[in-house]
Amino acid sequence: MTVTQRRGRRIMMTPAELDEFLGSQRTCRVATVSPEGSPHVSTLWFAWDGTSLWLYSITRSRRWADLRQNPRIAVVIDDGEEYGELRGAELSGAVEFVGESPRTGEPVPELDAPERLFAHKNFGLDEMFHDGRHAWARLTPDKIASWDFRKLASL
Repeated sequence: MTVTQRRGRRIMMTPAELDEFLGSQRTCRVATVSPEGSPHVSTLWFAWDGTSLWLYSITRSRRWADLRQNPRIAVVIDDGEEYGELRGAELSGAVEFVGESPRTGEPVPELDAPERLFAHKNFGLDEMFHDGRHAWARLTPDKIASWDFRKLASL
């Protein structure tokens, strides 16, 4: 007996497609929840290292305050204008804070690769500069959902 696969499974990105997509995109939307239960969504640049999403956030933001109280997060990265072009991914899990807060540039070997990726992708620089206002949160997702509506044409 042949089981017909749900359309959602047929339009999800392969691991290689997802890696390329996350590596090439610049902007994500981050959803957090305050201690009072109020949701908050904000836009942020990020870096993807093939395993984790690295978020460089202002430490005096509502987003950062929410994450300090509750590290659970959902992040959406998407692209496309027309319906048949839409593609994206939702990543969720708990963030881990890496390095000093705010980041001043103290040596943190774990940040070498993400800071190079972030600086190159977003600023065209070879190394990261630190303004003493931002800090790093790493999301190694528990769950990833992806879609690529460009695959609908072949269904």
